[in-house]
Amino acid sequence: MRAHWRTVLGISITVSVISEICGILVERFLMPEPPEVDPNATPSEALSQSVDSLQSSLLVMGPVLLITVIVTLFTTALLTVVISRSVLGHPVTLSDAWREARPRLPQLLGLTLLLPLVSAAIMTVGILPGLLLGDGPGIALAVLGGLAACGVILWLMIRFALASPALMLERQGVIPSLRRSAKLVQGAWWRTFGIVALTLLLTLLVSMIIAVPFSLIAFAVDGSGFSDLFAGTSPDFGWPFLIITGIGSVIASSITYPISAGVYVLLYVDQRIRREALDLELARAAGVPGYGSAPPGNASSRS
Repeated sequence: MRAHWRTVLGISITVSVISEICGILVERFLMPEPPEVDPNATPSEALSQSVDSLQSSLLVMGPVLLITVIVTLFTTALLTVVISRSVLGHPVTLSDAWREARPRLPQLLGLTLLLPLVSAAIMTVGILPGLLLGDGPGIALAVLGGLAACGVILWLMIRFALASPALMLERQGVIPSLRRSAKLVQGAWWRTFGIVALTLLLTLLVSMIIAVPFSLIAFAVDGSGFSDLFAGTSPDFGWPFLIITGIGSVIASSITYPISAGVYVLLYVDQRIRREALDLELARAAGVPGYGSAPPGNASSRS
């Protein structure tokens, strides 16, 4: 990040600004007003209000998830190219990264969509028997099935954690990249899990450290939304609140995107070094004296 900060920040800031603007515009103009909550409602009315609130939340999450998928797609593709070149000590510009990453975007999109769909299918299989059974035993079965499904999903997500770098750098398809990731993670699941979990924790902490002050400033500037929040009604935040919190989100994303992408790419390179002596091929590709020249068509030319 220090050596290629112009390219890295150029990618992360550009993507963060565009995604935040899209998110603000969607939230401000396309999303319906949240349903009002009556604190004095009867139990049946409270249940109806809860269902309405859940439907409203799911409706809001749709565009947000779509924007998140697009952002993840572009940042993963571009930063993977930048970081893989930095391993060799080669400079790369934003245009170079885009030119190399662009042909792989359809396959990366397929991979990005496939993993959540697989997770959703596993969760459905886990909780569906309990939901069909109903009543007390059905609820207990659904909870147990959901916990078991979460364990399977976690195991698969770590097993396939290196699929994106494999897809981008080895120019493989979606299914071969999943097999490649499973092969690289085999025997190192717990180590990979620990590094991924620590990365998620660090990026979450960084995001919170940056977002909390901006949120407090936004609450102080937009007094109407703050008063609505304390009055127990749905807050109606104005443009000042959305803009200030958006700036905080852009700053946080510009820092966390490269860290997250960098960890996965370096994990991929690290596992290949441990299993396939990739360090020797990288040394040849980088032109390090004493290692000779890289033979045509070897793995380093693809990575």
